[in-house]
Amino acid sequence: MKHALVGAGEYLPRMEPVDLELLKRLGKTPKVVCIPAGAGTEGPNRIAYWSNLGVDHFKKLGADVTAVQVIDKATADDQKLADQIAEANFVYFSGGKPAYLYDSLKDTLTWQAVETVLENDGIVAGCSAGAMIQGSKIMGMPSLGDGFGLLPNSVILPHFDEYPGFVSRASRLISGTSIITYGIDGMTALFRDGNKLEVIGSGGVTVITKDGRERFTHGEFLPDLI
Repeated sequence: MKHALVGAGEYLPRMEPVDLELLKRLGKTPKVVCIPAGAGTEGPNRIAYWSNLGVDHFKKLGADVTAVQVIDKATADDQKLADQIAEANFVYFSGGKPAYLYDSLKDTLTWQAVETVLENDGIVAGCSAGAMIQGSKIMGMPSLGDGFGLLPNSVILPHFDEYPGFVSRASRLISGTSIITYGIDGMTALFRDGNKLEVIGSGGVTVITKDGRERFTHGEFLPDLI
C-alpha cells in the first residue's frame, strides 16, 4: 500500500518538491484526481478554489490532472465520479473538516474507487483533514472518531508545527491506549510504501507513544509498521 499524509500546504509552491517526489514514487505516468470534499460545507466558491488550485498545481508538475467534484455523500455515491477516481493512479484529498470528510466518504462508491487505486499500486495522498481520515482514529472533541485506518493504530495530527497544544489534547484522548500519534508539520509528508514510513519535506514528523516522543526529518525512516 502506498499513501501519503501531508501536514499542511496543499497545492502551494513550497509543496512542489514534496509532490514531485510523491509523483516519482508512483513509478508510472501520473494520472491525478483532486477531490475537494473536505471543503464541501464551505460553498461553491471555496470548492472551486480548491479544485482549480489543485489542477493548476499538478499541471505545473507535468501531471494529467482532473478535479472530481465529490463534495458530499450524494456525489460520493455518483457512479460516474467514482469511475473517474478508479481510473486514476494518484488521488489527492485537500483539507477542510475531517469528520465531515470521513462521513461523506464512508461506505460510498468513491471510497471503493479509492481502494481500487490502492490495490492497483497507486498513491492516495491527503492534506490536513485529508491526512486525518487516513488514521484509524480522528481526533475530535470531546472524543476520538473513526478513520479509515490506512495507517493502522494511529491518530494523525496535521499542522503540528503550528499548534503545539495538539500534544496535550491528543495525550488525553489516547491515554491508556496503544494508539500512536503522528504529528506532521506543514510542507511535509509522511509517505508509506508497504511497511516503510519515510519523511519527505522541509519539516518533520513527531511520533508520540506512551513511552515518549521522537522526531524524524526529511529522508529519515520511522520504525517499520508491524
